[in-house]
Parts: sequence; structure tokens; C-alpha cells
Amino acid sequence: MQIKRLLNQLALVAIAPLALADPSWQGVKHHPRDHDHARFALERGEVRPLADILAQVTAAVPGEVVSVEFERQHHHGRGNWQYEIKVLAPNGRLREVCVDAASGRILTIEND
Repeated sequence: MQIKRLLNQLALVAIAPLALADPSWQGVKHHPRDHDHARFALERGEVRPLADILAQVTAAVPGEVVSVEFERQHHHGRGNWQYEIKVLAPNGRLREVCVDAASGRILTIEND
């Protein structure tokens, strides 16, 4: 039950950045409009819902999700939305998982 509650809370935090989608915005951490960007990107079908992403991440990297960031990464003139998710593994290690927000593909898993 706690995981579902955490997922709902994290979804609200990550969805919040989806409003006011400014193409020049690069996903500054704790940006006051993060939730707006996330919500608008989801409404436009540019990204997958956070709940889906979190289910995929926790299946690949067991542990407790401790933070989620939503950012636009710019490569070759295009900006792609990414989720950066930190997971505290059962062994106490902090793992950082970067996920393509549009496809849900896990891009990297690193020890933080």
C-alpha cells in the first residue's frame, strides 16, 4: 500500500513539470514550473505516465524510489524529455536510472 501511495505522490511531482512547455527550458532541478512541463508533455502525448515508468524502473532496479526529476536533454538540436530516478537499493546503494520519457526505454543505470 505504501508503494502505491509513493507512486501517486511521485506522479504528482513529476506530472507537475509538464505545464508551460517552453522549448528552451532544459529541466533545471526543482524548477518551479516542472510540474507544468510534465503535465503538458503528458497531455500532448510526448511522454509516458510516470506510474508506468516507475513500474518499469522498480522491476529493473529493485529498491525504494527516493527522487524523480523530469528534464529535457538536448542532443543534435532536439530536446528529449527524460526521467532521472534515484532508487535506494536493498544493499543501501543509491542507483540513478535515466529513462527516455517518450519510449520508456531505460537509457542508463549508474551507481550514484
